[in-house]
Amino acid sequence: MPGRNFLFVPGPSNVPDRILRAMHRPMEDHRSSSFPGLVRPILEDLKTVFGTTSGQAFVFPATGTGMWETAIVNTLSPGDRVLAARYGQFSHLFIDCAQRLGLIADVIQTPWGEGAPIEQIEAALKADRNHDIKGVLIVHNETSTGVTTDIAGVRKAIDAARHPALLYVDSVSGLGSLPFTMDAWGVDAAIAGSQKGFMMPAGLGILGMSQRALARREHAKCARVFFDLGDMIKANATGYFPYTPSIPLLYGLRESLDMLFEEGLEHVYARHHRLAEGCRRAVAAWGLSVCAKQTKWNSDTVTAVMVPPGTNGADVIDVAFRRYDLALGAGLGEMAGKLFRIGHLGDLNELMLLGALAGAEMAMRDTGMPVALGAGVAAAQEYYRSSAAPLAARGGAAPPETRAGPSGRGPGREGKPAARTAAIGA
Repeated sequence: MPGRNFLFVPGPSNVPDRILRAMHRPMEDHRSSSFPGLVRPILEDLKTVFGTTSGQAFVFPATGTGMWETAIVNTLSPGDRVLAARYGQFSHLFIDCAQRLGLIADVIQTPWGEGAPIEQIEAALKADRNHDIKGVLIVHNETSTGVTTDIAGVRKAIDAARHPALLYVDSVSGLGSLPFTMDAWGVDAAIAGSQKGFMMPAGLGILGMSQRALARREHAKCARVFFDLGDMIKANATGYFPYTPSIPLLYGLRESLDMLFEEGLEHVYARHHRLAEGCRRAVAAWGLSVCAKQTKWNSDTVTAVMVPPGTNGADVIDVAFRRYDLALGAGLGEMAGKLFRIGHLGDLNELMLLGALAGAEMAMRDTGMPVALGAGVAAAQEYYRSSAAPLAARGGAAPPETRAGPSGRGPGREGKPAARTAAIGA
């Protein structure tokens, strides 16, 4: 089919041409004296995205699942107890990972469509007077339901219980797209991957660890080899890795960080919120609802659209793909067939999302849903028009400002300007 596939799953996200070009390079010696010049600034700049000055960032040739395992095996021992809420497919899998590594999980069953139950977490920790619970596992942005949890609220619950448990947060579909402040929220392990907000192919597991969490390594008894942070800490200190890294993906990550800092993280977060709000208004105009049961849980990176009883969301997805070359996310676990998901994260603007909304409308009509063509698109258009930055902010006689990233590398290897910072803010 001519043209591009419209990729609107909640990950992998679209890879910008800049990142593709950055990764398209010949192989090089990852033990050369110049290689630390690539590695060290990446690890330092990742701390800014995590929102930490005291923590440490790590990059593995892996995925978010690998970072679940890394965070657990470097801080806990078989038989340790963890507290977790199950409120979506990825919180379910996070729990499954912990259990398969030999941990005992105290699970709070939570309706899908809600965020982590903060009051129940606090109550469970207060009841644990002997502090047998060693960690709390939370998914920041539950992609399967389009729900974002209040991590600051979870930290307040832990503190209110005066409990020493570590806080493990999966932000695979949040980091780089949603506000994240590791230090302010007291997050001990922040888990991410390259294929979402970092706008890259899958293949890099990205992890932030607090010093409190790293101090647990010497007492943790879980077996670890590939995911041993001790080996990584030793090698990273000199700007290298304990084994062969994915060199193209590291160059892609360098370019991704440059792009995030050029736009400005606050503008990135505002852009995602604005795009998501337009999508939610489209859903309302269709006469449908989102999976998130309250607006406070609405995700700004993915909207899970509930389909009417008697309709299979998988049919909408199949028609959208085969007829319109539009990739939408499927319902997972308990939500299989009950919804379809529109991913709106990473390298994305208004017109791209409007195209996806138009395709979704046609696919829904083709499967018999009584959706008025153009209704959702019009609602999103009106919101984007009314909330757009003034035209003067989108350009003019003065050249766009360039801005340096936290590493001091400047606007990137090619001196690219921060062209879209003011234009996208809500």
